[in-house]
Amino acid sequence: MTATGHAIIGTVIAAKVGNPALAVPLAIVSHVAADLFPHWDEGTNGKKSKERIIVEAVFDVLIGFAISYLIIFVLFPKTNLSYAFLIILISQSLDWLTAPYYFWGLKPFKIFYKFQKMFDNRMPAPWGIINQIAILALIVILAKIF
Repeated sequence: MTATGHAIIGTVIAAKVGNPALAVPLAIVSHVAADLFPHWDEGTNGKKSKERIIVEAVFDVLIGFAISYLIIFVLFPKTNLSYAFLIILISQSLDWLTAPYYFWGLKPFKIFYKFQKMFDNRMPAPWGIINQIAILALIVILAKIF
């Protein structure tokens, strides 16, 4: 799933779960659960250079924070922004821990890369994008209703 997808899920967790002792493990588990769904991300299909993937990933992270801020501002205005930022970073953490091995071959991070590959279920565009948007929209709608 994209960093934006994990950020949106982290935002919902921060908005709905005020206890960090519960929100932190939930954010980590949400990453695994989200990646189990067929989805697209910058590295899907492997036809791009690592440099291009890095540029797209940085853009993805920035878009994710912007959308998360909008979700908080519009739908969950009582959510503490610092707390939401922390939970978003934790919900993305497995990707952050995978990046040093994926991009630069740093061996200490290979364990995170291997772990991530166990459940990363990629699907090419456009269906991988459509599937991801539908799942995220459903999560946000259900969080607002309940």
